[in-house]
Amino acid sequence: MKPYISSSLTFYNNKIVVEDSGSHHNGVEVMMDWEHPIMSASAAYVTQNGGDVLEIGFGMGISAGYIQSHSISSHTIVENHPQIISKAVEWASGKSNIIIVSQSWYDALNNLETYDGIFYDTFDDQNMGEFSSSLPSLTKPGTKATMFWGEINDTSSIPPSERFNIQSFETVDITVEGNSYYGDTDTYYLPKMEF
Repeated sequence: MKPYISSSLTFYNNKIVVEDSGSHHNGVEVMMDWEHPIMSASAAYVTQNGGDVLEIGFGMGISAGYIQSHSISSHTIVENHPQIISKAVEWASGKSNIIIVSQSWYDALNNLETYDGIFYDTFDDQNMGEFSSSLPSLTKPGTKATMFWGEINDTSSIPPSERFNIQSFETVDITVEGNSYYGDTDTYYLPKMEF
């Protein structure tokens, strides 16, 4: 079976779906437009310091749009899926403060700078386990970081060792549509980290 990075994606108005019979992710929604409240809250948090922002994963560009709506100096977007890279490049056209890095964040790690805000939202990242230990090399004093939290409405069962340095959670009201993976929840817990 193909890995996600080699899978064919279909872009709809309201979602991105893996549509590739050779992929073990066939039929899985990668990103959906009901995530707007999550992306807005995530962007607001990681841009609190202004300055330089790192966004790992572009998806539909929802969070990127929210990040750009805040006063920041630079916005580095790291994306590794070829079909999404082309969407990110098109979206960034004419925006002078954006840098697109077309590879995985883990492969680009040694070439990335330090940032005032970091947002991590990838799909099927084979190096996710390395993210927490890699954060200190990407941060400045006071950096605000968050990530898309797959356990969308449950923080109670997370052992402290797996909290990615999470200090607190902010509740965000959401309306989940069309994806049974997330269930019937109306609350998302936005993880907050500060370095």
